[in-house]
Amino acid sequence: MAPTFIGVGVGPGDPGLVTLKAVAVLRAADRVFGPTMASDAVGRAESIVSQVAPEVRVERLVFAILRDEAARGAAHEAAAEQVVACLEADERVAFVTLGDPNVYSTFHHLAALVCQRLPATVVETVPGIMAFQDVAARRGAPLLDGSERLHLVSAVDGPEVLDVPLADADAAVVIYKGGRHVPAIADRLERAGRLDDAVLGELLGLPGERVVPLKEAAGDPAAYLASVVVPPGRTTWGGRR
Repeated sequence: MAPTFIGVGVGPGDPGLVTLKAVAVLRAADRVFGPTMASDAVGRAESIVSQVAPEVRVERLVFAILRDEAARGAAHEAAAEQVVACLEADERVAFVTLGDPNVYSTFHHLAALVCQRLPATVVETVPGIMAFQDVAARRGAPLLDGSERLHLVSAVDGPEVLDVPLADADAAVVIYKGGRHVPAIADRLERAGRLDDAVLGELLGLPGERVVPLKEAAGDPAAYLASVVVPPGRTTWGGRR
């Protein structure tokens, strides 16, 4: 059989949001890896797995969030080598990731490096619930309806990425990885007339969790993985304007 490397989404944090398929795949894997910031630190994805499938052992791969591209690349290379060694030993390998492995995930970077070293590798993914879906569900109103659109953006490099999405008044906007830019994001939303309905979700399913109107949290930065959900300009959380 061809070596198989599987990215498994385990949701935003609440173990109750992990799918039955994800649990089944993890239990069937010979080896399960998870990302962490340090070898002695429990990663968020690992923490989720320990709650839904405590019998599954998650081995840690260090993926420090580094501005130094060379150092970041070296960490990815080392992780890929570990995965390849297991695949060459005929092990079925899974990698757990927050949210969905196909959206803003470390998994596809790692899988690409693995395939460079072992071209016969078959890459599979198991989808997971994403943070913005959890945030929208907690607010108790539909996020999209009819012909409305969704813009999903990463603000890791700054709030300027919002300029084009906010010009589309009939679209919802979801902002990932913009925690340190929350004040500037709130300012842009206010100028666009979209702040009142925006919601911030932070540390979902973890101690310190917050799901609050963004205007109540706009004064300070939030966690790196905080999510901001902005419904379409003509839609409020309670219904049509």
